[in-house]
Amino acid sequence: MEGHRALTWVIYVDINVLCQVRTAPGVPETGPEKPLKWKGDEMAIAKNTICVWYDKDAEAAARFYAETFPDSSVNAVHHAPGDYPSGKAGDVLTVEFTVAGIPCLGLNGGPQFKHTEAFSFQISTDDQEETDRYWNAIVGNGGEESACGWCKDRWGVSWQITPRVLTEAIAAGGAEAERAFAAMMQMGKIDVAAIEAARRG
Repeated sequence: MEGHRALTWVIYVDINVLCQVRTAPGVPETGPEKPLKWKGDEMAIAKNTICVWYDKDAEAAARFYAETFPDSSVNAVHHAPGDYPSGKAGDVLTVEFTVAGIPCLGLNGGPQFKHTEAFSFQISTDDQEETDRYWNAIVGNGGEESACGWCKDRWGVSWQITPRVLTEAIAAGGAEAERAFAAMMQMGKIDVAAIEAARRG
């Protein structure tokens, strides 16, 4: 119950911080970091936002994602207005960021809850060069390799780096999908040339 009370309190603070702060300290009005969007006198909040729980490194994670993926940015950093179970007043509490066009909120909630493969970001790639770039960035920054195009970043968040050729092959169905799927099952990082060869048979 203590963990649930802490979660409820942090979310309560999170909502209040979002209502009080327009632009995070240190976040410029122009450049790669984008300020919050406002509609008249009201803050425009996305209808659906992915909330990702971190121990204490939400800002570092968000900045890494912004540097790694296109159409990504750190939009705002919010500091706790008071002490809370896993931190104190002035600590970074939430970070608004965008990953490949998807709005997200990083929450520094403490060590109670860990990431699993039950949630992952899936990034589509056009070729081997793009696949290698994202995969190497994640794994080379303290992450770890997994199987079938999956890897984890240093904060434990899972990523699927998925070439479009693989998605198309599976969607095609039949023997083509079977061959591509069998090839994928032997891979860590996806080998685009090997998937294309499997598609041809």
